[in-house]
Amino acid sequence: MSFHFLFKKIDNAQLVVFRMFYGLLVSAECYGAIATGWVKRTLIEPKFTFTFIGFEWLQPLPGNGMYIYFAIMGTLGILITLGYKYRFSAFAFALMWTGVYLMQKTSYNNHYYLLMLLAYIMAFLPAHKDASLDAKLNPKLHSFTMPNWVRWTIILQLFIVYTYASVAKLYGDWLDFSIIELLMKSKSDYYLIGELLQEKWVHKIVAFFGIFFDLLIVPALLWKPTRKIAFVLAIFFHLFNSVVFQIGIFPYLSLAFIVFFFEPQTIRNVFLKTKKVVVEQSTTLPKNHKWVLGILGGYFLVQLVLPLRHHAFKDDVLWTEEGHRLSWRMMLRSRSGTIKYTVVNKETGKAININLNDYLTKKQRRRVACYPDFAWQFAQHLKKDYAKKGEDIQVFVTNTVKINQGEYYEFIDPKVDLASVPWKHLAHNEWIRPSHKE
Repeated sequence: MSFHFLFKKIDNAQLVVFRMFYGLLVSAECYGAIATGWVKRTLIEPKFTFTFIGFEWLQPLPGNGMYIYFAIMGTLGILITLGYKYRFSAFAFALMWTGVYLMQKTSYNNHYYLLMLLAYIMAFLPAHKDASLDAKLNPKLHSFTMPNWVRWTIILQLFIVYTYASVAKLYGDWLDFSIIELLMKSKSDYYLIGELLQEKWVHKIVAFFGIFFDLLIVPALLWKPTRKIAFVLAIFFHLFNSVVFQIGIFPYLSLAFIVFFFEPQTIRNVFLKTKKVVVEQSTTLPKNHKWVLGILGGYFLVQLVLPLRHHAFKDDVLWTEEGHRLSWRMMLRSRSGTIKYTVVNKETGKAININLNDYLTKKQRRRVACYPDFAWQFAQHLKKDYAKKGEDIQVFVTNTVKINQGEYYEFIDPKVDLASVPWKHLAHNEWIRPSHKE
């Protein structure tokens, strides 16, 4: 098999311009998190932070530390835009964003995960070879070209994200529009569009447009006859998501990706105002081509398999949540629940009910009530908290959960001591009650 296609030289205008957009957007994300109070609500005010399981050691910095942390990340975004100390800036941002991602999941969404992946991808790519301070300060670094695999790495990552997002929507509550109706109920007070978003015909358009847009947008952008139409639809789709769902920089980052689908010279003419680039081709593969192919092959194998892991678990992922994260299952369901924690002293047998208000924020209480890993983690936290007082305890919960517009059902076995059972990352946790499929 010939890999010359992936290693041929192409104009790097697409990557260079995307670097600028990417840096500006991550800077806006980080400074905005401070300005909007997200950092305060999510990382400073909570007494207890729900990390990804296994990363309990990764805790928010004390005092104003997280404000400084996010300010540094915002500044790194500006340095990325300018292409100054690019490798350091890009890797530093990737590591710091990973820290934020893993130290809390109360405000989790798939877009944070995509940004983490993209941060590492961008750190490895030669995005600073043109229109950058690095290239200006070190002319030997300057180049108008990049290998073709760079462009296709971004495109393949997008194709995986969109395709899995489309396939995940092919289930009952999406196809009968009930989940769309539920998602739109909270938007009824929106200025001008609130009432419109409650219309049944709007729900149908949103449902089918979501499926087909995610499935076809990458092929449509790749094919020149449909590219401009796809571009217009992408602008509408992402601006709609930005206004209605208010999901931060993600819609604009998605639009920035589109530079990889237009001709490099078009991008150069519009954004860089530089002369036409003549690309000289080599007939031999670079010496490191096997390393590049091996790393990319391994990375994309993981990206293809990881979203499918929930099929290996018992029961429905919509009910258990096992395998939901890291799988591009976006805006698919709404969960609500009720929960009561009872702590039993092993020595005396004395039982007391826990007032969650003493431990958790409102948003954390909602998560604990309907997500199994949150419920388990809080039980572990209670066990440690009581151990400091010299008490050895058991933790039992009475818990019901509702998915979308369904009914409430018992979710966690009330007879299981959650403080004593381990969390299974790669298998079904048997203390989760079976789903009630019709």
